[in-house]
Amino acid sequence: MRRALWWVVLTVTGGVRRNGQLPPRGCVVVANHSSHADTAALLAALDARHRPAIGAAADYWFASPWRRRVCRVLAAGFPVRRTGGGMDDLMSMADGLRAGRAVVLFPEGTRGADGAVGAFHRGALVLAERAGVPVVPVAIAGTDRLLPKHGRLRASLVRVSIGEPLPRSATPQDARAAVAALHARTGTEPLRDSPVRRRVAAVATSRWGLPLAFAWAGAEALSWPLMPELLLGVACVAVPRAALRLSLAALAGSLAGGLLALQLANTGLQLPAPLTTDRMRAEVRHELAVESASAVRHQPWNGIPFKVYAAEAGRADVPAADWLAESARARGSRTLTVSAGFAVLGLLLRRFRRHYGAYVALLAAGFAAGLSLIVAGWS
Repeated sequence: MRRALWWVVLTVTGGVRRNGQLPPRGCVVVANHSSHADTAALLAALDARHRPAIGAAADYWFASPWRRRVCRVLAAGFPVRRTGGGMDDLMSMADGLRAGRAVVLFPEGTRGADGAVGAFHRGALVLAERAGVPVVPVAIAGTDRLLPKHGRLRASLVRVSIGEPLPRSATPQDARAAVAALHARTGTEPLRDSPVRRRVAAVATSRWGLPLAFAWAGAEALSWPLMPELLLGVACVAVPRAALRLSLAALAGSLAGGLLALQLANTGLQLPAPLTTDRMRAEVRHELAVESASAVRHQPWNGIPFKVYAAEAGRADVPAADWLAESARARGSRTLTVSAGFAVLGLLLRRFRRHYGAYVALLAAGFAAGLSLIVAGWS
């Protein structure tokens, strides 16, 4: 359960990726330390059958009852004193190691601030020798961006690389060198990506991204048959950090287009409305007659395009101010919710971004099928 918890958390915040495996029996894991998120990364990446236990600074994580509970329950922590008695604390884990557990230690003793791996203390090697288990170097990359020391949480992919066990003759310097070399390789390893995703991300984050979202949504509110959620589904998965900006631009375009469609219909001008039906228009006229501008609240859920509501509202002489207020609520709830959902999906699928082209194809096929069903249902 603990592993599942941290896997979900790290997946939502950018993804977690593991290379390598621990040996089948107990072992002492030595890892670099640059962030409080290192513990979450290891608990998410190491297999649960080793029941990992994390060495934590007693003077910080066990200084108060609530920190002690958080550390024990969520981080599988055990206290290690840094001012005398720490070796005894480590030796208390020897029986657990012999029983097959993995004991995780950060031999630097504190978090680094510049990404470099500091000097290692010898406690981990002494514990491994006493318990008769191997020492395994592990490198963590990305947590310094995810949760920097004295910084705030932000999205980042986390990578955990598990190396080969060290020889019994290894020194603290050897262990540090192994972790540092593994960390250097892990941090520079390129993430396989899709050229389609890179192109979409480049457009979405360029100066054309917001105007494109605005224009697409505005055109859909007038006549264009493809709803802006399709554009958001493509762009927000490609670059989740741009989801809020794109959704707000799409919402503004939708409202502007809807207001223009209302004014044009009020003057008697009828724009083309492909993929709509007479039954849709009859239903909207009935809703407007009963509820006036508030009838648009049904639009996000009944499958009738927004342009039908806007045009029929103009023909029904719905006041522009009332229409704008009600459509802002209806369209806003839908657009922002959909974009947030696609952004989360983009974070969840970050490690699979090389398959982005296949995702776009599936999205297009699903959209086409759904649109066909909606039109058939209102025919």
